[in-house]
Amino acid sequence: MKRNVRVPGFLFSGVSVGIKQVGKRDFGLIYSETPCSVAGLFTTNAVKAAPVRLDMERLKGGRAQAVVVNSGNANACTGARGLKDARRIAAQVAKELKIDEALVFVSSTGVIGVPLPVKKMEGAIPDLVRGLSPEGWMETVEAIMTTDTFPKVETSNCRIEGRTVKLAGMIKGAGMIRPNLATMLSFLVTDANIESALLQQMLREVSEGSYQRVTVDGETSTNDTVLLLANGKAAHRRLSRMDRDARIFQEMLSELCEHLAKSLVKDGEGATKFIEIVVEGARDGEDARRAAYAVAHSPLVKTAFFGEDANWGRILCALGHSGARIDPERIDVSFDRMAIVRNGMGVGGRREAAASRVLKKKSFTVTIDLHQGKGRFSLFTTDLSLDYVKINASYRS
Repeated sequence: MKRNVRVPGFLFSGVSVGIKQVGKRDFGLIYSETPCSVAGLFTTNAVKAAPVRLDMERLKGGRAQAVVVNSGNANACTGARGLKDARRIAAQVAKELKIDEALVFVSSTGVIGVPLPVKKMEGAIPDLVRGLSPEGWMETVEAIMTTDTFPKVETSNCRIEGRTVKLAGMIKGAGMIRPNLATMLSFLVTDANIESALLQQMLREVSEGSYQRVTVDGETSTNDTVLLLANGKAAHRRLSRMDRDARIFQEMLSELCEHLAKSLVKDGEGATKFIEIVVEGARDGEDARRAAYAVAHSPLVKTAFFGEDANWGRILCALGHSGARIDPERIDVSFDRMAIVRNGMGVGGRREAAASRVLKKKSFTVTIDLHQGKGRFSLFTTDLSLDYVKINASYRS
């Protein structure tokens, strides 16, 4: 666990205001000593939480200096009051930091339909600001967690013009995980010097190979937010187009986001298996995507994985209603490298028994070859366990 995370010019803090259990951090702050270029991605759910709507509006300005976040309350489906409360929290943080309110972004995660405890939060803002520190990274990470069982963070660095450029990221999310994006909050900070338009392009492209390739339960949240802040402290020339140096940074960003996305799946609510679904030989990429998600979202497939039951018929059933163009008599399926289906039929006997043993592992790959073309897509998912039901049956209690 990378606990001593430092990125030049960034400060972090986290406190408890009693939104979650007493004593648990649930109110966090990320602050840059100077204004940053900012990029963001948000939920595609038509029901968007108040902080998402506020951030989407502020992202148009291309600048940010602080992100204030709470867990335990989503501030979603709270009407005009919810947006007013989000603005009020941002305004108080801006006042305490002595910065422009338009540079403060807000994020929330937790129970839907309950108003924010604004007075409690406002009362804690002075302590939140006083507690800001270059070493406060883990305080903020803890403040964004809900049903997560462990903190999820990554760091990396690269060289641009002979200067070291640092990047750090945190992510939370354990349920309601699927594109686009997931019940996912992810905050990335870097001292790279990059214009906001290029930063947005990079983040969008990188997300296709990371955040957009994970699914736990097929649910898309009201609050999904990914924010990337770049304060320029590395002092290399300002990057404004996709040249060699920009690609170096984007490669680092891509690798870090993929690691964060995988950690998200590994901590899926009640998950006991980490599974990669690979579809190849599809008519095109879109067909491959449809097929992969149909398998990953099937409760029957996921419960079979939990039970370590090589019920390959459920996989073929999911493919059949996926919308992908298939020939059932040409489908091959393997668990890791062990074939379990050839030409749409089970291999039977010892070969099937060997493939079944793969499901006892904590991590494995399901490869599906449709033999229709060159389309390929892969994603990361989990099984569906009894604990998932228990967690979500009592989430509000």
